[in-house]
Amino acid sequence: MSKIHVTTTVNGDEVEFLCDPRETVLDVLRDRLGMTGTKEGCGTGDCGACSITLDGRLVCSCLVLGVEAEGREIATVEGIATGEDLHPLQQKFIEYAALQCGICTPGILVATKALLEKNPDPTETEVRYWLAGNLCRCTGYDKIIRAVMDTAADMREAS
Repeated sequence: MSKIHVTTTVNGDEVEFLCDPRETVLDVLRDRLGMTGTKEGCGTGDCGACSITLDGRLVCSCLVLGVEAEGREIATVEGIATGEDLHPLQQKFIEYAALQCGICTPGILVATKALLEKNPDPTETEVRYWLAGNLCRCTGYDKIIRAVMDTAADMREAS
């Protein structure tokens, strides 16, 4: 099977790769681009561990073909921090101990960042609804929700 040339933007940088027509964006990110922050949990779009944004829309990267990334913008967990500085959301996850094994954390961070960009003043119910597609077996969700709510409050105060 012949490989397809794809040019896309990942975390603000233009990248090119060759991929098999059946490879997912998740496969491309991890295996072709060496970006292992995005995790594979289920491979069926049910757990949210592989969440990325594609043209600003939250998607499961295991459900998007690599060839579909042509000319589009992808944001992954690696793009959340700025240089050496953690994003406020990442800092709050540490402060609240809102992570444990780390499989779900990248997807949850990407999802909550997308939420806060869309709605900087979410209610707890809205945060819980937004994260309904992200499964975590280690932390429960209470610490995650508190970290997100506190981040939202801090970011509103800073702006």
